[in-house]
Amino acid sequence: MSKKNAEYDFKWCPGCGDFAVKRAIEVAVRERMVRTELPVENNVVVAGIGCSGNLVHLLDGPQPFGIHGIHGRTLPVAMGIKMANQDLNVIVVAGDGDFLSIGSEHIGPQALRNLDVCAIIMDNGVYGLTKGQSSPTTQTGEITPTTPYGKVEGVVNPLHHYLSLGVSHVASAFSSKPREMAKLISDAMDYPGFAIVHVQSPCTTYFDSYDTLRGNAKKGIEPGVFDVPEDHDASDRQAALSLVTSGKIPLGLVFQADEPVTLGQRLGMAYAKAKPKGIEDQISAFNV
Repeated sequence: MSKKNAEYDFKWCPGCGDFAVKRAIEVAVRERMVRTELPVENNVVVAGIGCSGNLVHLLDGPQPFGIHGIHGRTLPVAMGIKMANQDLNVIVVAGDGDFLSIGSEHIGPQALRNLDVCAIIMDNGVYGLTKGQSSPTTQTGEITPTTPYGKVEGVVNPLHHYLSLGVSHVASAFSSKPREMAKLISDAMDYPGFAIVHVQSPCTTYFDSYDTLRGNAKKGIEPGVFDVPEDHDASDRQAALSLVTSGKIPLGLVFQADEPVTLGQRLGMAYAKAKPKGIEDQISAFNV
């Protein structure tokens, strides 16, 4: 990375699941460029803080616009970009610590607005960049640098959290399946509304959960993930809730609201009702 950016040297650990997320995003964006005949500059990647935030600097090939923002504020930044230009394809990349802790307060409001962006969350169960502290998705009782006697808080179920807040499009992916992930990301980018693709992306350095997710027959470990059944009705929120509370992690499209109205469309309707004011009217409004 030094050749691309001589000032900083962004790195991920060998085997990090985020490499597969990076590749899936590149494939999805390239496919979208071919299909829509729009240039790469039509895409904007908004990154948060943490290992996931480095993705905006590590993308290969034609470069979209990118913003490496501040901790937990990817959604407000993405909203500002989308309000400035509704035609842009805005992609949020964040981690479980960034998106589900300090950034969690922004998920509900954007779900209510139905902001038309695609958020890709890389969940490794710890704060990887800052040496493995516990995050909202770290299991209760886990020993970490900040929880030497075990994590005392409960654990967030991200997919259930998104559904309960009213997110319009919820998908689940695993970094060991990059092709399937690329398709889920492509569909989420095309979806007219707030779309989240939550990715299980194990940290090989501080919390290697590959065996827990994929399973390991030699160690007697059952897989912790399963494919969403073909007969699953993704438009049924109750069916989606049943999937995400099964005790294991479903992979695929979990929920998708039919024909949602986006924030951009609502603003357009509001603008159509507004009466334009001239300069004289605006100045007179300040008269006492």
